Amino acid sequence: MHESRSYRLVRAVGLSFLFLFTVLPLYVMLSTSLKPLADVQDDFHWLPSTITLRPFVDIWWTVPLARYFGNSVVVAGFASVLSVTIAVFAAYAISRYTFRGREIFRMAVLSTQMFPGILFLLPLFLIYVNVGQATGIKLNGNLSGLIITYLTFSLPFSIWMLVGYFNSIPRELDEAALVDGASPVRALLSIIVPAAKPGIVAVGIYSFMTSWSESLFASVLTDENSKTLAVGLAEYSTQNAVYWNQIMAASLVVSLPVVLGFLLMQRYLVQGLTAGAVK
Repeated sequence: MHESRSYRLVRAVGLSFLFLFTVLPLYVMLSTSLKPLADVQDDFHWLPSTITLRPFVDIWWTVPLARYFGNSVVVAGFASVLSVTIAVFAAYAISRYTFRGREIFRMAVLSTQMFPGILFLLPLFLIYVNVGQATGIKLNGNLSGLIITYLTFSLPFSIWMLVGYFNSIPRELDEAALVDGASPVRALLSIIVPAAKPGIVAVGIYSFMTSWSESLFASVLTDENSKTLAVGLAEYSTQNAVYWNQIMAASLVVSLPVVLGFLLMQRYLVQGLTAGAVK
């Protein structure tokens, strides 16, 4: 179909606007991170008068960024691994087996995504406090409590997406493995999981990104030693000064793991989301 000149013009203008809308904030972050604090506190200039890498060094000493970074890696890593592992088995059971309450379970899993997360903040906090008082197991102000919390966010969507992906895989593959004497678990791990690799990677990326950037629950369920990056970045703003150049530098640094992971796994992510939307 021949494209008219007006259509090409509108498309070029729209794409240019989207490009500027995406690139300009990144440029402001980068340019601000390369300025001395005195220049940042002055009137904004698009081009830095003085370029310095000092903010990228100071970010590790102004606040304990390395500890917050490590906490985020542990929380996001464990939450994504657990989410993927549980979702694989749950989605396989829903996709391949018929049992009483199957459809109700599917709808219940999906319906949890309809409620805003803030509704669960106070109940989870009270549950963690009561569990700690009753058993001595500290979940509030502890990384384990945050991992469980993020697992409840990512697991329903992960199960729902993997069910759709497993449904797109022919049943004959695992049925042939069962005929050859393989157990259902072995058929899942040796046949279905390799075939569903794009969907599993997409679920892992989603779970990691959700856990990495969440700040509301982290601000309530953590203490000084268990803070994550999303909460710790606020400490660059004090009563005496706001270190805008360090905030921008730290934001760029903490975004790198997610950006690099997304770029490396982009092919799998697109395949997983496309297949997961089939059903």
